Amino acid sequence: MAVNFRMVLGNSMRHESVMTYVKICGITCPEDASMAVSLGARALGFIFYKGSPRFISLTQARAIIESLPPFVSTVALFVNSEAQDVVETIKIVKPDILQFHGEESASFCEQFERPYIKAIRVHKNTDLIQSCSEYSSAKAVLLDSFIVGKVGGSGVPFDWSLIPPSLSMPIILAGGLNSENVAKAVGIVGPWAVDVSSGVECSPGKKDFNKMLAFFQGVKNANE
Repeated sequence: MAVNFRMVLGNSMRHESVMTYVKICGITCPEDASMAVSLGARALGFIFYKGSPRFISLTQARAIIESLPPFVSTVALFVNSEAQDVVETIKIVKPDILQFHGEESASFCEQFERPYIKAIRVHKNTDLIQSCSEYSSAKAVLLDSFIVGKVGGSGVPFDWSLIPPSLSMPIILAGGLNSENVAKAVGIVGPWAVDVSSGVECSPGKKDFNKMLAFFQGVKNANE
């Protein structure tokens, strides 16, 4: 079981390390997983929400995860799933971390006794301080864009100034990140990690090596 990604999640919002960690989400094939890892991804996300064009089956995800080298964390993403479906995914896929991207309560997220990330879609009325308090048992909050009718993968960034200067838990920044804006985002927010999916794709669910390479270079530039 990989540990690096979750072990670096401490108790401060700001990431003072020499490198911001990168999570590549929406992995659907072994080739994309291999490319992401070769470029330095510390975590890979697998989406088990059938409404997503990046949906992957349990058997496909398990096969990819079994082929990964050590020290790469795997994240299983759910959107308002039934508890029994989460349990089945844990049993078959054996992810390191769970990510809940819907309206799941803290008690729902906690029942599986696995480290979890809670995604919060941010708009001007979002109380992030309250959200962190509500999901204090989470290892981190993933801040994503609020787009009506979408639960993620919109490709649209949100207003980073809406993030309070100090939160009680680590931030994973998502929402419309790409090679052109990730350095600026890291510089402004100082997240523990950044999460990208559509920003490094040539089509939904298919990653583009050159886009990923440029994205990682942007993160590196922000930390130099």
